[in-house]
Amino acid sequence: MVLDTGSQLSWIQCQKKSPRKPPTTTFDPSLSTTFSNLPCNSPLCMPRNPDFTLPTSCENNLCHYSYFYADGTLADGNLVTDKFTLSPSQTTHPLVLGCTNSSGEAQGILGMNLGRLSFPSQARIKKFSYCVPLRQGTPRITPIGTFYLGKNPNSHTFKYVKLLSFPQIQSMPNFDPLAYTLPMTGIMIAGKKLSIPVSVFRPDAGGSGQTMIDSGTQYTFLVDEAYSKVREKVVSVAGRRLKPGYVHGGSLDMCFDGNSIEIGRLIGDMIFQFENGVDILINKERVLDDVGGGVHCIGIGRSSLLGTSSNIVGNFHQQNRWVEFDLVRRKVGFGAAKCGTSL
Repeated sequence: MVLDTGSQLSWIQCQKKSPRKPPTTTFDPSLSTTFSNLPCNSPLCMPRNPDFTLPTSCENNLCHYSYFYADGTLADGNLVTDKFTLSPSQTTHPLVLGCTNSSGEAQGILGMNLGRLSFPSQARIKKFSYCVPLRQGTPRITPIGTFYLGKNPNSHTFKYVKLLSFPQIQSMPNFDPLAYTLPMTGIMIAGKKLSIPVSVFRPDAGGSGQTMIDSGTQYTFLVDEAYSKVREKVVSVAGRRLKPGYVHGGSLDMCFDGNSIEIGRLIGDMIFQFENGVDILINKERVLDDVGGGVHCIGIGRSSLLGTSSNIVGNFHQQNRWVEFDLVRRKVGFGAAKCGTSL
């Protein structure tokens, strides 16, 4: 499953296992004694339920959901309930999740945002943390990361920022009230702070400009005023090496041919700055991502190309560091780690 701090509904691939086929990572509901379909008369199956981007519906006495994500992908299936076993001595009460038999790439999503249907909300988790491992090579060879529910033994080394809340604009169309909103203050490249007003990283009256951390989004995305300053700096030091007219995945347009180490040295280290002296340092060796075909791109895109008006710190810039979410004290902690060996 993909751990996603940017969405709330958890869902899994549900398929009955065949003894004649090799084992799969899908879930067979018939093997669970606590599995149950959510009935159509459940309040969650009402057409005007705000927890879903499209209205739920009743089909063949099953509650059907459809859920759109920011990148335009769609997850749909039936709402069900089941218990989660967290340890030999700890099992949750029945939690609501989605059950799909689509043939999509992901085996499922573990929704971890602040919504009432998210996994931490339903399971009454007060604190969780993860460590995203480095992605290496193309195709990706991804070592196993680490995920804690509850106390992290490394938390004494973390530096924390308070989550921001904006009750006056909760219902604005461009604001996500269920996201983890961070107090970003600036960006540094090669030791120099870019001239980006702090207000660019805060939501305006319509909700645009919110800065959120999202483990389910691969790259980082910035609104135009911030992105243009980053691009201006990159062009000034490595513009002659840019791949003209090239846009990777419809969203990354600072891409290069040639030696990525050399180009990274031209650009220098990058730092995302937050309140309370918290920094996310991206070493010059990790500024570029290998997107295949000998092309390397800076892992930052323009938010408008993603179809959003928010700043999003994606998982590319969360690699090799602890990220902890304290839901009681409403704060997020960051700490250095080597995720393949972080236990």
